Amino acid sequence: MSGDRLPRTFLDTNILVYSEDGSDRDKQGIALNLIKAHRQQRTGVVSIQVLQEYFVTVTKKLKLDAGIARNKVEIFSRFNVAEPNINDILAAIDLHRLHGFSYWDALVLRMAKQAGCRVLLSEDMQHGKEVDGVTIINPFI
Repeated sequence: MSGDRLPRTFLDTNILVYSEDGSDRDKQGIALNLIKAHRQQRTGVVSIQVLQEYFVTVTKKLKLDAGIARNKVEIFSRFNVAEPNINDILAAIDLHRLHGFSYWDALVLRMAKQAGCRVLLSEDMQHGKEVDGVTIINPFI
């Protein structure tokens, strides 16, 4: 990464999970570099949902010890953490209805928007699509 300032960026669950997953070294390296860069520049954002999904995924799928996973959640909570309220839930339902996203992806998008992010890093949604001023980028392609 160059010395350029990164835009305020929302990191979806899969970015955090790949940082733990040694089965794909390329994706792991990309994820680790993104996390490091956004922590250094204080431009990274996650949500309560992302932290919860991370814990469940790494303990269930990657068999990471729950204590270690808890420590990682604590570390990731040093990013800016977006917390949804009822208006965010209703707006996510509307995004789901209008755009066909899964509800959970719609909530991620909503929280990215609410946190002032211009970029959402995720491999789960359509690369390059812009929704409400947030551009979805798949950093693994």
